[in-house]
Amino acid sequence: MLGSDLQFINEEFFAERLSPEQIDKLWAEGWRHFGGHFFRYNLGIHDNEIRRVQPLRIDLSSVTLTKSQRRILRRNDDLDVSFGPLSLTRGSVEMFERHKQRFKFGIPESIHNFLPPAAEFSPCETLQLNVFSGSRLVAQSFVDVGATAISGVYGMYEPDEAARGLGIFTMLKEIEFARAAGKRHYYLGYSYSGASFYDYKKRFKPLQVYDWQGQWLDHEAYTQLSGWTSAPII
Repeated sequence: MLGSDLQFINEEFFAERLSPEQIDKLWAEGWRHFGGHFFRYNLGIHDNEIRRVQPLRIDLSSVTLTKSQRRILRRNDDLDVSFGPLSLTRGSVEMFERHKQRFKFGIPESIHNFLPPAAEFSPCETLQLNVFSGSRLVAQSFVDVGATAISGVYGMYEPDEAARGLGIFTMLKEIEFARAAGKRHYYLGYSYSGASFYDYKKRFKPLQVYDWQGQWLDHEAYTQLSGWTSAPII
């Protein structure tokens, strides 16, 4: 049974356009969105188990990199990185189709499950990070921009470049961008209670987790709270 400390949350709405201040407020309350569909829920199915959903963010004022993250930056210092407005191309769609083969469950049908076809259809400012090795596009990621924060939407890379750690690399570049822009927080999406595919996000520091009661807590302290670390729920 669900513990008495946990109230089930499953909400959604649709919006064509929101201000940077509005999108900041939604992120701070555990909301995410794909296109104009905004949603939040605190329980999800992972590996045939019911898990607690844990929205995550980084305090950009005191970011620290692990040795592994610093190695990834050095390994990829030969790549060209640029940010620009959302502008999906045929190459983006083809990369997505190759990249999604790495998933074992919950395989998305289309890149448009996550992103609108062009910037003007996004409910907030959405930027695209392009990573080139010479003339070859090897990775892309996408972030939404608020007044005081940015939020990662989706990242992908060419499977034959997996040894570079490009998924982490693009996240590190997003963090660099956010800090240079004077933002306070970087939202990483979510993870689950217990071990899951999303545990790579838990390696970023200093990490905060939303407790679904209006508070963002230090992740290490949060995981020590009784009843919040076990999986599955039922």
